[in-house]
Amino acid sequence: MLEKNREFDIEGVIEEFEALTKEAGRVQRETLRRILEENGQAEYLQNLGLGGRTDPETFKACVPLVTHKDLEPYIKRIADGDASPILTGKPVTSISLSSGTTQGKRKLLLFNEELVHSTMQIYRLSFALRNREFPIRNGKALQFIYSSKQLKTKGDLIAATATTNVYRSEQFKSTMKDIQSQCCSPDAVIFGSDFNQSLYCHLLCGLIYSNEVQFISSTFAHSIVHAFRTFEQVWEDLCTDVREGVLSSRITVPSIRESVSRLLSPNPDLADTIYKKCVGLSNWYGVIPELWPNAKYVYGIMTGSMEPYLKKLRHYAGNLPLISAEYGSSEGWIGTSVDPRLPPESTTFAVLPDIGYFEFIPLRENPREQELERSASTIHYAESEPVSLTEVKVGEEYEIIITNFAGLYRYRLGDVVKVAGFHNSTPKLKFICRRGLLLTVNIDKNTEKDLQLSVEEATKLLAAEKLELVDFTSYVDMSTDPGHYVIFWELNADASDDVLHSCCDCLDRAFVDAGYVSSRKVQAIGALELRVVERGTFQKILDHYLCLGAAVSQFKTPRCVGTSNSEVLQILCTNATKSYFSTAYG
Repeated sequence: MLEKNREFDIEGVIEEFEALTKEAGRVQRETLRRILEENGQAEYLQNLGLGGRTDPETFKACVPLVTHKDLEPYIKRIADGDASPILTGKPVTSISLSSGTTQGKRKLLLFNEELVHSTMQIYRLSFALRNREFPIRNGKALQFIYSSKQLKTKGDLIAATATTNVYRSEQFKSTMKDIQSQCCSPDAVIFGSDFNQSLYCHLLCGLIYSNEVQFISSTFAHSIVHAFRTFEQVWEDLCTDVREGVLSSRITVPSIRESVSRLLSPNPDLADTIYKKCVGLSNWYGVIPELWPNAKYVYGIMTGSMEPYLKKLRHYAGNLPLISAEYGSSEGWIGTSVDPRLPPESTTFAVLPDIGYFEFIPLRENPREQELERSASTIHYAESEPVSLTEVKVGEEYEIIITNFAGLYRYRLGDVVKVAGFHNSTPKLKFICRRGLLLTVNIDKNTEKDLQLSVEEATKLLAAEKLELVDFTSYVDMSTDPGHYVIFWELNADASDDVLHSCCDCLDRAFVDAGYVSSRKVQAIGALELRVVERGTFQKILDHYLCLGAAVSQFKTPRCVGTSNSEVLQILCTNATKSYFSTAYG
């Protein structure tokens, strides 16, 4: 029997977290002091007149709120080779690239050892909290993780996604070993140059170690769903590989082929078992626990833009619990779930008070916005002065401001969260939406969450016809007069015109924002349009981002495609096969 890993002190990690969160206010002041002392020589801070002071009051008085646009000139200088202390006291060794799927443009951010350290800290804490509820033995994890292409900046710094920078660190491997989360696949698969070949080999390695796998994970829920959609297509080839002990000829990348071939030997008994289990499944329901009988849960980021994939993920996971991973972004980490048993839709995240310095802008929607015509690209809130971590109020919504050890000072993250409660004296946050407005034509304002709710309502009509929505996105078409919303759908099979007409009307009616409804009634916004795209269209969008150097581990389907994202819009429009206009408002 596998012995439990004795090196990792689970209770010690949890006790430290409890102590930190009981004194969140003091810890926050200490964390700010450390950040400012370590980076006090940075040009950016020197020019703001802090004079060596590190107290929150002076910091807020001297340092302005900023967005990424404000910091771009400084980051560009660093990327171009300026080694002087510009944003941080210590030299910058690498650059992180955001996925670019949110705004259509990849952001450059600084990456340093402090971020690696904070990542390992939150990984260890998250594991400790999970393991208290769902204990695992010392085995392996089927992890669908992938690196991105590495670029070199003009100043010869390595630029890659934040996840790739983490995976390449020595701390990552040792931490994964400590928390019993060693990947089934060799490094060559994780860092392979061909995503499809890496995915195939992740699945194969998972099958080879099927009895040792303790949980299944990826950065995002989307990646797990994508992996098992692929499994449906290639499972018989995987069985052949296991049976014959010879890797499929589809694997052509030498490093991947060599490393995975070393794990293979003929195993007809395992191949027969896999084959019998697969043919015995009903529409692949419960494939994960069927093939990985010792798995305790499925793990990944499942909140926000990942929620639309939960239905399909639950289908594959059967009775296994879905556990939502930590809350963070390319800019840095924020918090972790202290109650892993909660379903992803109810998950909240307790802020780690020593991982950064946090402020919160209280947000209340401006009631006059319902009456005013505007063309801005963000929801207009009535903003108050930022408050500290311990001053937030339960039930209120806020925008997060982050100050961290990697050159971000009073940085507006753009995430809107609601305070659901407190864990000791640190708040538990529920992600609401991105601050950037998703859809607007006139006085309407619909966020990603509004779009998601509308799509959920309309897909009930699909479910009644045994049809499934593979993925979706949206676009505001201002080339018509008046402008109108366009929703793109990819389905798993053909649907009748009657069903899609009904879905289109349902989508239109399900947007309940008062500005939208009133504008539709007077034809100030045109009829909503539903465009059905060919199967495989969203795979083409993923491939497009991969070609740009993004990593699947960081990929999120853009829920609203702006005009600046012309390549993705072109993919959608050229693959549209049917179009329907709503008659919901006559």
